[in-house]
Amino acid sequence: MLVGDGAVGKTSMIVSYIFNGYNSEYRQTAFDVFTGKVHVNGVLTRIKLIDTAGQEEFGHLRSLCYAHVDVFILCFSLVNPVSFDNITSKWIPQIRAGNKNSPILLVGTQSDLRHNVDVLIHLDQRSAKPVPFSRARRLAHRIRAHGYVECSALTQHNLKDVFDCAIFAAIRHRHTGKTSTKLSLLKRFKILCDCGWRSIFRFI
Repeated sequence: MLVGDGAVGKTSMIVSYIFNGYNSEYRQTAFDVFTGKVHVNGVLTRIKLIDTAGQEEFGHLRSLCYAHVDVFILCFSLVNPVSFDNITSKWIPQIRAGNKNSPILLVGTQSDLRHNVDVLIHLDQRSAKPVPFSRARRLAHRIRAHGYVECSALTQHNLKDVFDCAIFAAIRHRHTGKTSTKLSLLKRFKILCDCGWRSIFRFI
């Protein structure tokens, strides 16, 4: 499930990932569900991606889904410091109120705008700067996130890594404490660094 402030690029991420390209004509509703299949270590697995609006008026709709989510992709915009601050002040309390255990992947979106001159000027006028990687990484550790990834839906930089890492986190969480056979499968999905591991998923 993708969560985070409105206008941070959640819908663009999921549309770019599924349709393999940025689609400026797609229009989100309050609650969108995308289904598909991925190959996980050669095994065909069905996944469901849930995209929700981040505005306050949709809070009740989001909270109804939290208990059944396998993994949260918690998003903020790298060029919107307020959306970053809301991770701890708003989103973590909301998520954990409805779901105590499912893993969280922290994602910094719109990385293509980090060095955009117009964006930097706009931020400077508000005495603000893009969110540094080191600061976001520290937050990921503080909230005990599964990892931290920066991506761009427009250029697709690291976009596949986001969903690969989220799928891995969901699989590991589901199989924790189950049979040794399943656990041995998970051991083969070795993480070399935070989401910096080889691709083992293929969306079809």
